[in-house]
Amino acid sequence: MKIRKADFVKSAVYEKDYPEQLDKTEFAFVGRSNVGKSSLINSLTSRLKLARTSKTPGRTQLINYFLINDEFYIVDLPGYGFAKVPKEMKKQWGQTMERYIASKRKKLVFVLLDIRRVPSDEDIEMLEWLEYNDMDYKIIFTKIDKLSNNERAKQLKAIKTRLVFDNEDVFFHSSLTNKGKDEILNFIEEKLNN
Repeated sequence: MKIRKADFVKSAVYEKDYPEQLDKTEFAFVGRSNVGKSSLINSLTSRLKLARTSKTPGRTQLINYFLINDEFYIVDLPGYGFAKVPKEMKKQWGQTMERYIASKRKKLVFVLLDIRRVPSDEDIEMLEWLEYNDMDYKIIFTKIDKLSNNERAKQLKAIKTRLVFDNEDVFFHSSLTNKGKDEILNFIEEKLNN
């Protein structure tokens, strides 16, 4: 799939403010505050500044909708964990995310995990929560350029002490080199055509 057009549509907190639903699956991205969500979205869309990146984790505080090829939405969900924000604000982000996950919109959630880290309790909770809600989801390991092939193999072994998956069932991506971009876009295209 080639993304020819990507436009920011709106930010929302409540379901009544989400953009009009399209008849295609929308693809939501979620992960820890510093996992590289915005960078991944920018890589997929080939737009350097579509989603706002920041050195400060936790910049995405609303649900951000991007219209892709005038056909479907990419949805940037608030990050969890890490961000140095008041507890009350974190709670609000959680509720914002819960509302989106519980909404009746046709969606697939990409859960982003930093390949350099063993999944945190919050990562595991997110995956369990998606399972509990019977949500369609896929895992993307980000920042793969930061590890050599040997380090990656070792790290995946450590990750598998907390998480059960086959390497063929997950994606690996680098925003720096765009490695893995085509696989993710091909998967999105497949989903849209099903």
